[in-house]
Amino acid sequence: MTYRFGDFQNFDFQNFGKQRLEAVSTAYSSFAKSWQTIADDSAKYSKKSFENGSALFEKLLSAKSFEDTLQIQSEYAKTFFEGLVEYVTKTSDLYANLAKEAFKPVETGVTKVQAFKD
Repeated sequence: MTYRFGDFQNFDFQNFGKQRLEAVSTAYSSFAKSWQTIADDSAKYSKKSFENGSALFEKLLSAKSFEDTLQIQSEYAKTFFEGLVEYVTKTSDLYANLAKEAFKPVETGVTKVQAFKD
């Protein structure tokens, strides 16, 4: 498709620029909020993991037999992997939402330009 200068006479460039700036500002705010949530969740998981590891060490020191040690380790492994799966699932959802929010302004801008073109 070829454009001529007259094709853009009815297009409000100033309003379009203002809308883009507002969209980018909103996206940045959402982006920062999502990153903060991810960082908070990661810090909580790290703290909990450290606490669980410390508790494991204390339990292992109090084990009376080899069988007790194996039992303590298997309980810890089960708890660890359950927590890990929960953390990874939640974090992957947060990253997916982060990507959606990051591309919303681009999607909106493309839609508006396409609407003008048509």
